[in-house]
Amino acid sequence: MLSARNWRRDWLSGLAASMLAALLFASPALNGLQDLGIDVLYALQRPLLSDRAPESPAVVIALDEETHRRPPFADKPTVMWTPELAQVMKAVLDGGASVVGFDIVLPSSMENFVPGMERPFLLTLRDAARQGRVVLGRVQHQAKPIEPHAGQRIAVGQDRNIRLLNALEDDDGVIRRHPLHFLWRNADGTLAPQPAMAAELAARKAAPALSGGESILLRFDTRPGAIPAYSLADLLACADGNHAEYFAHHFKDKVVLIGVAADVEDRKLTSMRWATQPEAAGAAPRCTLPPMPELIRSDLRRDSIPGVFIHATAVNNLLRGDALRQPSLPMAFAAILLAVLAAAAILLLPPLRAALASLVAALLWAAIALVAFNAGWVLPLLNGLAAMLLGYVLLVAYRFTLADRDKRALRQAFALYLPRPVIDRMIDEGKPPALGGEQRAVTVLFSDIAGFTKASEALSPAELVAALNEYFAAMTAIVEEHGGFVDKFVGDAVVAVFGAPLNDGKHAQHAVRAALHMDRVLREQKGFRLGQNAPIHIRIGLNTGPVLIGNIGSPRRFNYTAMGDAVNLASRLEGANKMFGTRILVSDSTRAACGDAILFREIDRVRVLGRDAPVSLYEPLARAGRLRADDPRNAAAFAAALALWRQGDFAAAERGFLALPNDPAAVAFAKRCAAKPPLGWDGVSDLTEK
Repeated sequence: MLSARNWRRDWLSGLAASMLAALLFASPALNGLQDLGIDVLYALQRPLLSDRAPESPAVVIALDEETHRRPPFADKPTVMWTPELAQVMKAVLDGGASVVGFDIVLPSSMENFVPGMERPFLLTLRDAARQGRVVLGRVQHQAKPIEPHAGQRIAVGQDRNIRLLNALEDDDGVIRRHPLHFLWRNADGTLAPQPAMAAELAARKAAPALSGGESILLRFDTRPGAIPAYSLADLLACADGNHAEYFAHHFKDKVVLIGVAADVEDRKLTSMRWATQPEAAGAAPRCTLPPMPELIRSDLRRDSIPGVFIHATAVNNLLRGDALRQPSLPMAFAAILLAVLAAAAILLLPPLRAALASLVAALLWAAIALVAFNAGWVLPLLNGLAAMLLGYVLLVAYRFTLADRDKRALRQAFALYLPRPVIDRMIDEGKPPALGGEQRAVTVLFSDIAGFTKASEALSPAELVAALNEYFAAMTAIVEEHGGFVDKFVGDAVVAVFGAPLNDGKHAQHAVRAALHMDRVLREQKGFRLGQNAPIHIRIGLNTGPVLIGNIGSPRRFNYTAMGDAVNLASRLEGANKMFGTRILVSDSTRAACGDAILFREIDRVRVLGRDAPVSLYEPLARAGRLRADDPRNAAAFAAALALWRQGDFAAAERGFLALPNDPAAVAFAKRCAAKPPLGWDGVSDLTEK
């Protein structure tokens, strides 16, 4: 308890700390924390919801993975799907759909190459446009928008039936809001507000009175099947079978959105990223074709969703009038109140009881915020909790100033053995590191010096250690510059991890950038040598996937390290460079996680030792837009020769690879073409070495 002598001083200190914490977290500069709180509320709300979602005014026709694999869509580009789109669209409109919106843009046409191919699609668009039942989409990222092909624009009557599909991303790359309108330059050059796609579709369905704001705060329904999704392939078969009753039952009076629902393309992070469900759980009842079981994974939950569902959610929010709302009560009031309560608990109670009282207050605030969220109101959950936490920390620091000396001692003791964020967390918790780990998706980088064993034989131990220390210091600096940490050194190998202990949504991209940086430094700066030997060259393998990461070992000695199949695969890919003549290889999971930020070329599909499933290998060439003009690695020519190799036309493939004499990977493939794969080869190369 507080002594009478120090009562006034301590209370003034407590009130000052509370006011500081409250004012800080009530600042508009920290609105991002309130947005993050929305994501947390979705995660807390999901277990409390029933599994039965209300009927959705909007439905989705999905250009999904199944569509890409079934005839007549398989092996054809989307631009050649217009006859099938026309047939399905007509069946949907005949079934009574209110309006159809396109969340895809087809900026090109096959009409010049296959005359008459576009006619059914254009006629369907024209007829629907005359009834006000179709809206095409356009996207604007640069000065000139990406628009539907001119024939499609003419068919729908130009701008009156075309709307923007752009979404609003917050600073953290998460979509929580949806625009109601955009400023659009008309044909006469004037700027005027134009409804966004979702607002236009909702208006054509029920002409709701839209709010005067710029956007709405999206209210996602995280239950399975909340927005029914129909595979385009199944609907085409349904239309071929003349099942008009199916279309009438499922599409009558609905707002229909046609969009991509694939594994990689057009996926977005939203505020429901921590409350998503397996995508197979949201599939609508089938008409004709059974689901493809090889595409269904009930155990896979992804933090992103197809972008078309964002538009569908906005349509539902507008038609139901249930978008999330933020109270007019100043956020500062809640933050100050919570911070003052926390301060009072700390000042009036012993430390342990103060911590328990603060925890109870935090849980009570979270419960209030969750109840309000279920009713459609967003309270500043994390801002209030953060203000409490900051007030608590400030006052604990005030009461236990001498603890700083112990913290500095801990930092110095573990600085060389644990990553800095782990030490920071250990000190914040006020306890030494303990054994334990967590499963997390990370990117693992595994590098090795080419020819190290032979080169090291000519050096004395002192020379070898000095050379390796200089090399390791340079590589560690590059890894840390790109947001990773060095897990361990194994002989001449460097094992680094990106995406832990700190979360990094772009860990794959940062890991590949680090690999390119490491390779570039060693090639351009010839000073890294093993004694008098040739300059150091390294091989690097990268893989992205789930690992067990944490403090692993014995109570007397442990390391913060990563373990798992993803680590082993990165090691295998490092060794695979020898087979392909490459310097850096990444797995398909790393390639997918990088998106368009890195320029890659595919090298091969392989089976590594200890794994049955093939892995596609890619070589990173450069960051997007930074490939040097004199780079001998011709991605297009290599891809053409690789396609011939996979078709079994080894003679033609060999000629293609030999046409790239300065490309080490092409040279390696030319030798493999001459040797020919063994009988029964299935297009997948076997890596027999670790």
